[in-house]
Amino acid sequence: MSPNNEHPTSSNTHHVTARQSYALRAEKATHPLTSYLLRLMTLKSSNLCLSADVSTANQLLSLANSLGPAIVVLKTHYDLISNWDYNPSTGTAARLARIARRHGFLIFEDRKFGDIGNTVQLQYTEGTARIVEWANITNVNMVPGKAAVDALAEAGRKWRERKRYELNVGLSADRQRERDGRKASIVSITTVSQHFEPANSPRSGGEDFGEEVLRGIEEAPLERGLLILAQMSSKGNFMNKEYTDACVESARENSDFVMGFIAQESLNRQEDDQFLCMTPGCQLPPAEDEDAEVKGDGKGQQYNTPQKLIGQMGADIIIVGRGIIKAADPIIEAERYRQKGWEAYEERIA
Repeated sequence: MSPNNEHPTSSNTHHVTARQSYALRAEKATHPLTSYLLRLMTLKSSNLCLSADVSTANQLLSLANSLGPAIVVLKTHYDLISNWDYNPSTGTAARLARIARRHGFLIFEDRKFGDIGNTVQLQYTEGTARIVEWANITNVNMVPGKAAVDALAEAGRKWRERKRYELNVGLSADRQRERDGRKASIVSITTVSQHFEPANSPRSGGEDFGEEVLRGIEEAPLERGLLILAQMSSKGNFMNKEYTDACVESARENSDFVMGFIAQESLNRQEDDQFLCMTPGCQLPPAEDEDAEVKGDGKGQQYNTPQKLIGQMGADIIIVGRGIIKAADPIIEAERYRQKGWEAYEERIA
């Protein structure tokens, strides 16, 4: 990152990951969710994340359903939704999870945790939202220090272990019911058992997707992932080089949970770094004038094209919000961003 916190301008495609295909990187990735996302990107020929900053559940679900075919990640702000339904079986998150499985994208709750370790753990796993239950990915602002990342990583690991145990309990209960069912035909035994898997998960067996599942890839792995907010696209932000370096160091220390960064450039520096870079502040000029200059929004946000972010700065996924949502036809515009982002990636690895 440049000293004055403006956008970097030098090429950041020197690291081996910038020249490798997403498919090859998926084979080498050690984080299961990173590997899955890279395979999903390859399958859909997309490196587009939609920032769904809307205020009602209907808007959110409608955007997810209509734009889902073009994206690989949907970024949410659940606390912006005025009528978020917290019911674990039929609520907003449950419905969003079904749409995500239908079209093939991951859910990224842009929570930007930024407190002491104990607090962020509780914010992640408890409360009304219980983010860990439905969001594949979340993120953290590391201003409080590394303890926040360590605490979230610990919470993610404990949740995964508990969930695997509950899945095993559920599977054992199902097998027990099968055995008891066979016995009941002779001695009329009735067995009552519990299955702890949340109803909003396809693993519960309660959701029949039928043909409404993206073909060519399995359900996303159980693991959760974290992105560290290492750089920002807003003018005058205070995330200097020392802060960014500390983010990278913390990511390496928790590489089984940290997938990568929200950053303006690839932060892979060491030979074995495999982190993803997701970059906001992406905008295309109007379709009728593709040579036009891309300007900021007048509120501190600075924009760059997919060609610069992916082709020059080494980003892996572009995050686009208003450029798509506010378009006259969001579906057509999402496809335009998907295509431009993919072209920039193909040029980079060529």
